[in-house]
Amino acid sequence: MGGDFGPSVTVAAAVSFANREPDVEFVLVGQETVLQAELKKLGALNHSRLSIVHASEMVEMDDPIEIALRRKKDSSMRVALNQVKEGLAQACVSAGNTGALMAVSRYVLKTMPGVDRPAICSILPNQKKLPTYMLDLGANVDCEPLHLHQFAIMGSALVAALENKPRPTVGLLNVGEEDIKGNDVVKRTAQLLRADHERGLLNFYGNVEGNDIFKGTTDIVVCDGFVGNVTLKAVEGLGRFVKTTMTDAFKSNPLNILGALIARGALKHISKTMNPSNYNGGSLLGLRGVVIKSHGGADKYSYEWAIQRAFDAVKNDVLARITTSLAELMPVPAEASTASSGSTEQ
Repeated sequence: MGGDFGPSVTVAAAVSFANREPDVEFVLVGQETVLQAELKKLGALNHSRLSIVHASEMVEMDDPIEIALRRKKDSSMRVALNQVKEGLAQACVSAGNTGALMAVSRYVLKTMPGVDRPAICSILPNQKKLPTYMLDLGANVDCEPLHLHQFAIMGSALVAALENKPRPTVGLLNVGEEDIKGNDVVKRTAQLLRADHERGLLNFYGNVEGNDIFKGTTDIVVCDGFVGNVTLKAVEGLGRFVKTTMTDAFKSNPLNILGALIARGALKHISKTMNPSNYNGGSLLGLRGVVIKSHGGADKYSYEWAIQRAFDAVKNDVLARITTSLAELMPVPAEASTASSGSTEQ
């Protein structure tokens, strides 16, 4: 029910994905009469792999987190996450209120052992024709070094699982590559990551700058949610600006139109590579369940990509693999280490 366009996008995307992927089943959560109307419009009312679970409330895009968490207990968001918690669904995809989704997900699903805050991780293209994984992209605006440290560990576990890279490289987003650059939080985070690198726990490359994201300098780029979200929105805006500028230029006169026809194959490739819709869908890492956040303004095509991320995560058993990796990589709290030592001596 969430996002800028609601069921007209989400239901249409689910029907389209179900029609091309026989190994998926959808539980559409929301106001039953509205969802039935959308399915009827699409000729999918009796689709064998689409079912509806009614939810009487919905979280509005401008609802405060407290409203979503405490007052709307029968919201489509809450009910969908309960489906995952109870094992009735293996993943939840939502285009709804980001803050609410994060808060309700943490409350319903809880976080993995050792994780203080979940983070939103998504991919961006780079010139090596490989994905650059970046986190956090908006879940945590204010972060301490321990949070950025955990993001690096979670990102490393995710990439190792999805890309079959046992030791993916981790870069810390900064205003320069030198160790003296950056604010206090970034500098202290770098110390933690360097210590992990020396112990062989993480493959820390060092500080990276904004242009390194698209160079593919590292497999993973770590930052706080404020910087990450601003970067993501700026990149998406630039992608659309370049596409619009190129389209207008090629349509400006007959000679340019002819040039566009000749270069049609190359232009399609450029458009596909730079289209933000192809990278929609961020994983909420650190939860005891697969949750994918779609952009609120996603259209049908873009929302299908968010569904694809969820499908791939489940198919590759990413949750179990991340849990295993986190158990190996996550630092043991000092009090737990002390207690363990004490019990051994006894």
